[in-house]
Amino acid sequence: MLPGSFLSLSLGSSSGSSNSSAAAVGLQGLGSEAHQGGAGSEVQHEWDGSPALDRCSVQLDAILQLLWRPREVEGHHQLKLVSKKIHVIISSGTKGMDTATASKQAWPPWPPFLFLLLLPGGGSGSCPVVCDCISQPQAVICAHRQLEAVPGGLPLDTELLDLSGNRLWGLQRGMLSRLGLLQELDLSHNQLSILEPGAFHGLQSLLTLRLQGNRLRILGPGVFSGLSSLTLLDLRLNQIVLFLDGAFGELGSLQQLEVGDNHLVFVAPRAFAGLAKLGTLTLERCNLSTVPGVALARIPALVALRLRELDIERLPAGALQGLGQLKELEIHHWPSLEALDPGSLVGLNLSSLAITRCNLSSVPFQALHHLSFLRVLDLSQNPISAIPARRLSPLVRLQELRLSGACLTSIAAHAFHGLTAFHLLDVADNALQTLEETAFPSPDKLVTLRLSGNPLTCDCRLLWLLRLRHHLDFGTSPPACAGPQHVQGKNLREFSDILPPGHFTCKPALIRKSGPRWVIAEEGGHAVFSCSGDGDPAPTVSWMRPQGAWLGRAGRIRVLEDGTLEIRSVQLRDRGAYVCVVSNVAGNDSLRTWLEVIQVEPPNGTFSDPNITMPGIPRPFFLDSRGVAMVLAVGFLPFLTSVTLCFALIALWSKGKGRVKHHMTFDFVAPRPSGDKNSGGNRVTAKLF
Repeated sequence: MLPGSFLSLSLGSSSGSSNSSAAAVGLQGLGSEAHQGGAGSEVQHEWDGSPALDRCSVQLDAILQLLWRPREVEGHHQLKLVSKKIHVIISSGTKGMDTATASKQAWPPWPPFLFLLLLPGGGSGSCPVVCDCISQPQAVICAHRQLEAVPGGLPLDTELLDLSGNRLWGLQRGMLSRLGLLQELDLSHNQLSILEPGAFHGLQSLLTLRLQGNRLRILGPGVFSGLSSLTLLDLRLNQIVLFLDGAFGELGSLQQLEVGDNHLVFVAPRAFAGLAKLGTLTLERCNLSTVPGVALARIPALVALRLRELDIERLPAGALQGLGQLKELEIHHWPSLEALDPGSLVGLNLSSLAITRCNLSSVPFQALHHLSFLRVLDLSQNPISAIPARRLSPLVRLQELRLSGACLTSIAAHAFHGLTAFHLLDVADNALQTLEETAFPSPDKLVTLRLSGNPLTCDCRLLWLLRLRHHLDFGTSPPACAGPQHVQGKNLREFSDILPPGHFTCKPALIRKSGPRWVIAEEGGHAVFSCSGDGDPAPTVSWMRPQGAWLGRAGRIRVLEDGTLEIRSVQLRDRGAYVCVVSNVAGNDSLRTWLEVIQVEPPNGTFSDPNITMPGIPRPFFLDSRGVAMVLAVGFLPFLTSVTLCFALIALWSKGKGRVKHHMTFDFVAPRPSGDKNSGGNRVTAKLF
């Protein structure tokens, strides 16, 4: 007896299990007709052309009727053919038995032929010869079989179809439309260059479509029609040059789109229109020269955007302004990107930002200052040399900063102040010689610190790190000392809690050498002050004006790298004192110098007004002929004024209080004539006013 379960698997129909069971019962009945007698006894049956064969024929017809499904025309024809062959075999067997004289068999001659004919039946449970089939889930694996076309006879209940690594060159409309239950289709690494509109029609259950590694060039409207449930589309490693408007318009459920490693040079403004649920987009290794901001603005639900290995020189202001839901932005390996425009991230509310392996020379503070919800900032593998003080304070929710593989030489004191939630710093593989405790608002809240690969000097500045070494996560490689020599190569975890003398110590800074303390320069000339100091750690040299600001490293008055103060195009206002300060963590020392400026007379002979130095700054007394003349002139004028004023006051006082006569009286007596003694002279009284 041919097992009914086996034939049920070979001939079973996807329309239900009842037909298969009925077929199995029919075949079992057929076998029971062929067997007579009890168990264990040798059964012999003579073929006499009697009603036994007719009953077998009737049972076979019943089985074929149960297996036949009117909606499957191809299967219907195959079953008819099988029925005809079976009837021919039965007839020929009957004739043979009529002519045989003494032939007796335990089995009729046709069941082996029936088995061979029914085994490759065309039902939904069959598997193409060139493929491997796996159940639960129903998967058909046809990978790397040198196929040039989609094989026929695929089970209708297939959920996963793998056709990768073959030689498929095209996909025509309706070719896979019968696989309505298909959920994952892998067509990667073929030779597909043509996808006709409607090529995936009927695949309403498809969730994942992989097309990477083909020869696709242009994607236009209608190519992905019918894929209403698709959530992942992989188009990497193709030759796509452009995305036309509406290329993805019917993928309303798509959540992840991979389009890297293409020749992409242009994205139409409405290419991404219709991607209402797209959350992740990756654009990498293509020929885009600008960020397609207008097209990206058509993706309202975009959460993660990855722009990798692109030859784009700048991210212009407002380029990503339409992505209000974007939380993660990755910009990786843009060799031409040297700075971020101040408004390049306007409109974004990011929680994670990675700008790695670019050419940024400094942290783009102006472009980042409005990202108050930013939690992770990754600027690794950029030539950034320093982190200044308090410039990151607007990022109040920042928790993690990664700057590994950069060119950091210094992290200023108070560099991370204002970051109350800060707990991870990765500055591995840089050029840091130290990391001071004052850089952090709360060093005890630091959880992870990656410092390996830095030439650290283990002096008093790292005592705080030694104290917290058992509580910090240093990663796989703890930081090690590059100096002093007696601790060189020793990592921080190897030190004991009680340090030997001379370990982790510092010497205060002292000025050892300096140039002239009095420098005279002509107006428009050049002046240089030198100053240097010793200490452990090596001190820094800076210059300032008394009661003034510190002098920087740029401009007409600047401090050079070796600590020299240089003043170019000397002006009269530069006259005065300059203070050199050498300092390290253990102390500081200072020295005051003086600059005298000689004024040069202009060609017209006039003198410009002299500038007076800043108040409170002592200066030497310097007097020439011009100064003497000015002093005399200034002294004579007050003297003359005071004398005139005194005379005026005396006159007024004399008029009001003095005893001054306004007239005088005198008598005049005329002389007597000679010889006249008795005659007296005439008396005349006169008044003079």
